[in-house]
Amino acid sequence: MSGLEERILLYLRKAAEHNASDIYIIAGKAVTIKVSGRMVPCDDKILSADDSLALVGEVYRLNNRKIERLDGGDDDFAIGIEGIGRFRVNAYRQRFSCAAVLRTIPRALPDPNKINIPEVIVNLASNQRGLVLFTGTTGSGKTTSLACLVDRINSTRDNHIVTIEDPIEFRHPHKKSIISQRELDNDTKSYLAALRAALRQAPDVILVGEMRDHETIAAAVTAAETGHLVFSTLHTIGAGATIDRIIDVFPPNQQNQVRTQLAITLCAIVSQQLVPTVDGKLHPAYEIMICNSALRNLIREGKTFQIDNVLQTSVNTGMRTMDMSLADLCKRRVITRETALTYSVNYQDMLNRLSGA
Repeated sequence: MSGLEERILLYLRKAAEHNASDIYIIAGKAVTIKVSGRMVPCDDKILSADDSLALVGEVYRLNNRKIERLDGGDDDFAIGIEGIGRFRVNAYRQRFSCAAVLRTIPRALPDPNKINIPEVIVNLASNQRGLVLFTGTTGSGKTTSLACLVDRINSTRDNHIVTIEDPIEFRHPHKKSIISQRELDNDTKSYLAALRAALRQAPDVILVGEMRDHETIAAAVTAAETGHLVFSTLHTIGAGATIDRIIDVFPPNQQNQVRTQLAITLCAIVSQQLVPTVDGKLHPAYEIMICNSALRNLIREGKTFQIDNVLQTSVNTGMRTMDMSLADLCKRRVITRETALTYSVNYQDMLNRLSGA
């Protein structure tokens, strides 16, 4: 084992031991891990451009991948190290140097009860058809939530589940269902190509890692329309903003048709973020929209700005706004008042909620 390999493995092991979410390899800074939202240097060695190139190159070598794939400016892949764990890698160029961020992937499939995912979200796996979307910023836990839903289906239903991921993070064993996991670059050239092919693979459930363009969105909506259960993600916050984002990527002459399709096929939108707790950990906060006739009418009529009103009056069915979720966490003293305000969608509304509490 080379000294460089020993060093990389040391960083990966330290990240795993401290339950770090990410590892940063960037010139001008020591290799750093993020633990419960805090940046913690692994040592006191400040990386030069040559150091970061060597370390990133070693990450590539561990994956038997050529670093020339970084010539385009950025690259995504995953590595698995026996006895340590799996990591999702995004390598990129910055300031004329190579850098990488490695996201730790838990070794075992997540237990929704242990990571505070409400049962109303896991129960979305009981849908037989339609479109279920998870939204939020990078690192908000969307992939983890989806893994819980896929595992619920895998454990309870006789289905063929096809996942299209970039890269594959959680590895699902065959249980009651059969699982086909496809990875961009290694197994297919694009989300769109894999999604179109999936319709010929007799799937019951399709997971699309991310809906990046209007062609992929159109194919996902069509798959849901033709009787499949489709899961996917978007980097948006809030149900209304998500619906508007989907519709806006289409040309104006197609938007009414897409709005009608969404009103028919959309089952639920879950927006999530991870917020720091009083004891220095992270806890998920959710906005949950589960489509009913009132919401379908709002989508069809283009009145997405009224969705929050329906969520606030439908708590008995499991729905909630993000600010309701944050206020509840604050009331239960899981997070501080300042955290609730910082992560709120409507600052003044949150002030009023906390004053009322």
